[in-house]
Amino acid sequence: MIPYEPPHAAKEIPVIDLTDSYSDDIEKRKKVAWEIHKTCRDTGFFYVKNHSVPKEMMDGHLALAAEFFNLPAEEKQALDSANEDSTRGYEAMANQTLDEGSPPDLKEGFMSSVDADENHRYTKLNVPGTGRNQWPANFPEFKEKYEAYVDKALDLGRHLARMLALSLELPEDYFDEGLVEPLHYGRILKYPPHPKDAAPNQLGAGAHTDWGLITILLQDQNGGLEVQNADGDWISAPPIEGAYIINLGEMVPVITNGLYKATPHRVLNNISGNTRYSAPVFCDPEYFYKVKCAPTCMPESGEPDYPEMTAGEHLRSMFQKTFGASA
Repeated sequence: MIPYEPPHAAKEIPVIDLTDSYSDDIEKRKKVAWEIHKTCRDTGFFYVKNHSVPKEMMDGHLALAAEFFNLPAEEKQALDSANEDSTRGYEAMANQTLDEGSPPDLKEGFMSSVDADENHRYTKLNVPGTGRNQWPANFPEFKEKYEAYVDKALDLGRHLARMLALSLELPEDYFDEGLVEPLHYGRILKYPPHPKDAAPNQLGAGAHTDWGLITILLQDQNGGLEVQNADGDWISAPPIEGAYIINLGEMVPVITNGLYKATPHRVLNNISGNTRYSAPVFCDPEYFYKVKCAPTCMPESGEPDYPEMTAGEHLRSMFQKTFGASA
């Protein structure tokens, strides 16, 4: 007899090989989707390897982030996100508080999104937060390299959304319509070594969940990311050479009626003593895409636990919560 013991939550984050997800064989793609299904019901975080982004592009983007943050303070401040209603641009140290009630996060940032001029449909429809991206005037190659990387990461995001659909036994193209022009956010972040005089519970990034559909995180070799598992324990998510960290945002519980979770995570840069750089790309559906319970996740009552909403409405409410008046 084997005595019964309750199962334990995962103590490490799985690595999923995406090689077969690019196969012409649907059964091979479904096997990868099943691996995604299992981890989305447990940790909600997973690494992916053998994806579509070249290693040299990943390394180049982290180097580009370091170059940006080493610009003179006045050049970065000229791009202050507070100058734009769209909130794109430079985010000064301690500008964001992800864990409500905690001290501000110890990081600098830069953010881009859909670059909407006066002819863009978002502008014509008066979509909140619509605007142009800000770019450093004395660093002309930054824009081209930055946008090339974000575009490549969004291609991976679209591919992962198709795997997510398969993992829910939905048509593979279920999310395609919302991701033709994703309402994405590309960020680069700089975390200084954690200061000894930091306030209580002041982290590089306070405990939070992400807001949208899929997050594609590129992190350097210094580590510091921590993820809360299903038991409520915090586990480390160390960097793996050439791999991305993938996690789900708050739209996914709506789509799956709670089957898949948006997992809390945080950053404490106190391991290496070095400056830490990371670059998340948030791949979210376009503003008017209806985020609602998927047919395969609908409860027998026909009444899901989460209300339907547009992607844009959801994201704007989350911005206002964490950035306050500046959003």
